[in-house]
Amino acid sequence: MPRQTISTPNAPSSPMFSQGVRAGSQIFVSGTTGIDPGTGRLAGDTIQAQTSQALANCEAVLRAGGGSLDDVVEVGVLLADPRDFDGMNEEYARWFPENPPTRYAAKLGAEIPGLLVSIRMTASLD
Repeated sequence: MPRQTISTPNAPSSPMFSQGVRAGSQIFVSGTTGIDPGTGRLAGDTIQAQTSQALANCEAVLRAGGGSLDDVVEVGVLLADPRDFDGMNEEYARWFPENPPTRYAAKLGAEIPGLLVSIRMTASLD
């Protein structure tokens, strides 16, 4: 099954990894932070602001690959501080108000100043 690298200017990028990869009917979105691609800076200093931007970044990659949030089957959330779980959930619920995908949450291993959350997704277009 050939894989297609997904790239969009509407999400942060790095030469170290692809923003996303489409393999057959699945889209794998790399861990994405709350960096605003327009400014190159974190969208804010709250978990809600960074979660919202991270989800918007994931959505941009999904769209560039031909998918949408409705196609998401799994989400992985890494939090710099587990005490931000409730605040992350508050914003996350706005993006997946009904029939949410499976999800896991864990502590982010890397300590990057100001970074509160990283989110990755897997979508199925079947």
